[in-house]
Amino acid sequence: MTGEPQEWKTPTGPAVLGGGEVHVWAAPLDPPEEQVRRLAALLAPDESARAERFRFERDRRRFTVARGVLRTLLAGYLETDPRRVAFRYGSHGKPVLDGGAAGEHEVRFNVSHSGEMALFAFSRGRELGVDVEEVRPMEDGLDIAERFFSEAEVAVFRSLPAEVRDDAFFNCWTRKEAYIKAVGEGLSFPLHVFDVSLVPGEPACLLASRDPRQAERWSLRGLPDPARGYRAAIVVEGGGWELSCRRWTPPVA
Repeated sequence: MTGEPQEWKTPTGPAVLGGGEVHVWAAPLDPPEEQVRRLAALLAPDESARAERFRFERDRRRFTVARGVLRTLLAGYLETDPRRVAFRYGSHGKPVLDGGAAGEHEVRFNVSHSGEMALFAFSRGRELGVDVEEVRPMEDGLDIAERFFSEAEVAVFRSLPAEVRDDAFFNCWTRKEAYIKAVGEGLSFPLHVFDVSLVPGEPACLLASRDPRQAERWSLRGLPDPARGYRAAIVVEGGGWELSCRRWTPPVA
């Protein structure tokens, strides 16, 4: 792996995902209404029905845009129409590609969204998890850390000056969420059984796991902030992969 990237780039031309590459796309969830309608037209009936169940328009829009962008990006990698992309869901709710495209292309993906920002991560043949969080003041940060972080992480968190604790909290939270999403066990996977780095300015890494085999299986990296006020991280199966951070822009009509 190369060092952590310093910026997000807007690619030109079709996206080509090599076997040793991991692509992460950042997309805003508040595009113009015309673009929302175009993305909504790509959704399957069950996705449209799910969007309609959200009580607030803001949440309907965010879900619609996120799912429409996911379909658009997957269609590019699979060389198909976004409407033809099909999903199935694991026992813990993690979506995967359904049908022949899954085996033929070996595309793995993961999605995270917070506030008005979404991240979409893709690889070939490697499980992965991504997380993005909108940074905000955490007056109860220590209480949450003591409930969910490992003993080692809590000790480090306690030692930090108050003015950097919010940054440290979201460093830790995004890295832990990305890890459990990669593992694919959802909330059934306890957050306190593995340790991640969290001190602002230090590299993101998986420090230890109560199961050494898991620590050897996964690679953790911090992502450059996808927008001001957001923090993000990614966990990918294995090593020797190259990361590309990309900004999604709507296709020209």
